[in-house]
Amino acid sequence: MSSLRTQRHALLVSVFIVASCGLAYELVAGALSSYLLGDSVTQFSTVIGTYLFAMGVGSWLSKYVERNLVLRFIQLELLVGLVGGFTPAALFGIFALEAAPFRVMLYGAVLAVGVLVGLEIPLVMRILRRELSLRDLVSQVLTVDYLGALAVSIAFPLLLAPHLGLVRTGLLFGLLNAAVALWAVAVFRAQLPQARLVVVQCAVTLAVIAAGFGFAGRFTGWAEQQMYQDPILYTRTTPYQRIVLTRWKDDLRLFLNNNLQFSSADEYRYHEALVHPGLASLPWARRVLVLGGGDGLAVREILKYPQIEHVTLVDLDPGMTSLFRDAPALRALNGNAFHSPKVQVINTDAGRWLEDSRERFDFVVVDFPDPSNFAVGKLYTTAFYRLLARHVAPEGRAVIQATSPFYARKAYWTVVATLEEAGFQTAPYHALVPSFGEWGYILAGRLPYEPPAALPVPTRFLDGGTLAAMFSFSRDMDRVAAEPNHLNSQNLVRTFEDEWRHAIR
Repeated sequence: MSSLRTQRHALLVSVFIVASCGLAYELVAGALSSYLLGDSVTQFSTVIGTYLFAMGVGSWLSKYVERNLVLRFIQLELLVGLVGGFTPAALFGIFALEAAPFRVMLYGAVLAVGVLVGLEIPLVMRILRRELSLRDLVSQVLTVDYLGALAVSIAFPLLLAPHLGLVRTGLLFGLLNAAVALWAVAVFRAQLPQARLVVVQCAVTLAVIAAGFGFAGRFTGWAEQQMYQDPILYTRTTPYQRIVLTRWKDDLRLFLNNNLQFSSADEYRYHEALVHPGLASLPWARRVLVLGGGDGLAVREILKYPQIEHVTLVDLDPGMTSLFRDAPALRALNGNAFHSPKVQVINTDAGRWLEDSRERFDFVVVDFPDPSNFAVGKLYTTAFYRLLARHVAPEGRAVIQATSPFYARKAYWTVVATLEEAGFQTAPYHALVPSFGEWGYILAGRLPYEPPAALPVPTRFLDGGTLAAMFSFSRDMDRVAAEPNHLNSQNLVRTFEDEWRHAIR
């Protein structure tokens, strides 16, 4: 009886671990696809749906496993550990070498791992069936299964992805699957035919996965380098994004989730166009709010105005702001903006901060990433802009970066329409940034806007004549009919994706 109780407890602990592993493989696949392909909502939705379907197939196939259930469970754990553990590395390598077959390989791998994981719990339940009633069997197994899923769902974004990265996280859970197999050998040794051979299989599997874990850093560095034209200077995975910094000669380039954010060769054009048309028209402005802009480059331009007394920057990711606060090359680029006593950095969600704050500002810079997914798209809705309006002084203004009016024409004018429905008067304009092409901005306020005749601060790109010309749109960028972007529909995200899909080769 004591032996049966020990085996039962061992299997329930195994269920906790294999449930954690199963969900971890699902989360890694979803995160990897969202990093590389964008649109996290779509990627996670399709990956999770495919994975759950595959688990159902695996559960159905388990009925054909009829003999040597303990041995089959051990072999299954070894197979799950190898396939699930190495899948992130394989997918990362495939994308780095040739992006075209990535989607096929991604969903093929998700199906394979899902089928294998789907086989696990039915086998455990059949092994336990000889000791427990059906009611106790289902309740205990499912309780432990759900607890394992809860544990990894909390640990993945807070600990695993930021500190280990996706490739090492996959291999770590592969090691756990293989360790479960070895533990099962120890507990059920008397029931195993050729137990020594099974021990050897476990040892070899553990050694292979451990070797992969040890070389994961080098492999990730090699694979990631294939994705970028210039040598990689810095990489970091935070709970919010993958940060990559490259350098070629004097050109520093920042990529977030594989998307270019700026090139130091021409970022001044983008940030001068973002800040000065609005701020130069407000000589009385003293307090400025920056939403996003964790690189500090917009703050650098704001601090050129000596009358500015305080700048509040709200950016979600402390990994970004700390990087641009501490790295010497990046401090030089943003002019030590984050070391100015006038600047306060707050790392939190911009929408939540606006809801909680009662402060008003003379000028607001909204420098969010493009609305390529629904998580960011909510920051371009009428709901967000109405919230923003509460923090803009009556005679103040806000400026919003709003993608390209050339490559994503309808998306750009959708943002204009959204601001207008939220109660703002708008002044759309654009500037050429060579790294991105023609780029769009929108000034928003309660009063009509008149471009200043001259700029009161030194600039490299803008002057009075250039500034005035920015508010004129050629026929191929001029306004088109567009519906406002509402929180419950987010038509902007779909429009943005469709237009850029046709623009990028």
